[in-house]
This record gives sequence, structure tokens and C-alpha cells, in this order.
Amino acid sequence: MKLVLIHAFPLDERMWEPQRETLGGHDVVAPNLYDLGGNSVDGWADRILDDVKGDLAVVGASVGGYVALAMARSQPERTRGLLLAGARAGADSAERRAARNEGIRTLREEGVEAWAPNAPAPPPPERTVDELVRTLEALRDRRDATDVVRGFPGPLWIAVGDGDPFLPVDEAREIAASAPNGRLELFEGTGHFTNVEQPERFNELLREFVDAAS
Repeated sequence: MKLVLIHAFPLDERMWEPQRETLGGHDVVAPNLYDLGGNSVDGWADRILDDVKGDLAVVGASVGGYVALAMARSQPERTRGLLLAGARAGADSAERRAARNEGIRTLREEGVEAWAPNAPAPPPPERTVDELVRTLEALRDRRDATDVVRGFPGPLWIAVGDGDPFLPVDEAREIAASAPNGRLELFEGTGHFTNVEQPERFNELLREFVDAAS
């Protein structure tokens, strides 16, 4: 079984460095979504499924969680488990879509520096306007995955910080409760990037998840 780590936005696969040592001995794949082209969560899911053969367990943070859910929708027979960090099941609300559109406008008209103060984290310096815009479009246009959560038979665990500005704890609890094999893990004193902010605690959860999915 391969373990796929899918990064958050606007970060990249380097966000998983705190997990590398604890995953020694496992077959780990950590794609860079920006390198996959396109602007679709479903398209990225299909590209990863094409590139990574065999059964897999998927860990996805933020947009990576949405890609993980799309992978489970596309090929449930190969997806053994999902660990979602700061990712919701539903599609964007009208208010959230409007905020994405404003972010896209700012990036295109004013550049990365003007957009960055409102970003969930500073983007790596090599990220281009085009890459950031394509990811915001993918986030804005993703499909609702509530049905995927409710029908997924394997372990589906939700990691959420109690200070996450994008995924309220009550909503995370509802997602975990709706999954047949769901679990909620609350990270106190943590925001959106649980694996970066509390790496030791996240690594303990990750080891448990790999055992459960195997």
C-alpha cells in the first residue's frame, strides 16, 4: 500500500517534511499539485491515480483533502483510507466563492504581494500568479463530497485545529460522524496547518492512521 501526501494551499509538498522521518520504511508519494497543470480538483485526483499504482491511503491537507475525496470518489476500490486535515466535505458557499473570486482578481490585477496578506500562509516565493489562480479556481469549483464521506467504508479521519479559520470544529465533528468509520482528532491551540503547527502530535495520529488503513 502506498501513502499519498497531498499538500495544502498555498504551500507545496515541502509542508510534509515534519512527517518524513516518522514515515521511514513506507512507500510515500508527495505530489506537487502546481506541477500537474489544469485547475480542477477532479483532474488532479485523476492524474495522481494514474501516476500512483496499486492500493493507497491518502493524507490531504486543505485543498489536498479535497483531492483525496475526489480520488475516493473516482476509484474507491483502491482508496484504503483518508486522513483529511482542515478539509470540509461540502462545496463552497456563495460567500466563499465570492471571496475566491476576489482573491483571483487581486492576484491578476495587483500580484502576489497584494494578495498574500489575506492568504492562509505565505506562498513559497517560486509560486506564480498563474499557479495560485488555478488553485483558487479549483477550490472554488470543486464538487460537494458529502456523498463520498457517507459512503466511504475505510477509515476517514478528520484532523482540525480549534483555531482553524476555515473549518469550524462543529462542522468537522459532523463530517466525522457522518462517515461509517469516521474519527475526529482535535488539535488545541492550532490553526489550519495541523501537521506543521503540531508535528509530533500529528505524527502519532499519522502512524495510527497507516495501521488502520493497512
